[in-house]
Amino acid sequence: MTIFLFTIRRCFRNIMNIILLCVLPFIVILMPNEEWTLLPLGFQLYGVVLFFAAARITSIIMEDRTKGVLMRIGVAPVTHLQYLWQNLLAYSLILIVQIVVVIAGGILYGHDLINPFLLLVVYVLFALTAIGFSLAWFSLFRHKETAFVVLMSSIMLMTMAGGMIWSVELMPELLQRLAMLFPTYWLAESLIIVATQADPTELAVPFVVLLLFTAAFLVIGSKRRLS
Repeated sequence: MTIFLFTIRRCFRNIMNIILLCVLPFIVILMPNEEWTLLPLGFQLYGVVLFFAAARITSIIMEDRTKGVLMRIGVAPVTHLQYLWQNLLAYSLILIVQIVVVIAGGILYGHDLINPFLLLVVYVLFALTAIGFSLAWFSLFRHKETAFVVLMSSIMLMTMAGGMIWSVELMPELLQRLAMLFPTYWLAESLIIVATQADPTELAVPFVVLLLFTAAFLVIGSKRRLS
């Protein structure tokens, strides 16, 4: 598990990573309730923080690729699969711990989270999807800076088009259909189901779609690229 532990340490070496992983979660907790949101405002937007955090820490894999680390792994007693799954496990653990802290903090702060356990499951599934998406995205680029700048813009686009900021129902019908292609849409749908205390079985479809997204992204992103 050497790679796993080393990856966790690497995730906290960058000041921006520390802000996304340690500072913004507390801002999420402290954000006030708003009448126009089903959940406290911070929790309504927390998915955006998760997406950015997943992108930041997953970029470590692209950094290794551009620096030739993956080529050296090819001649080391560590397989590419071991390197990949230990990195992904480290990213997942970091975000899951962050989610637990955010939800526990929200409860202690006095927010009415309605069903904290379901909310935890929703955020965890989305975090895994965000990691998979970021892995697939970085596998398509050769330059980290270019990939990261375009990814940040794409995350904001998916956030707005997927119903994280405003209701998808306010958009034209064509855009409502296109929104279903974004993971953020299914996160927003899951949050609505939890916040309105609908039948939990209604979460089955969003959960399955998020898992399918995750699997597809991991297949695309796990393709070995040495340069």
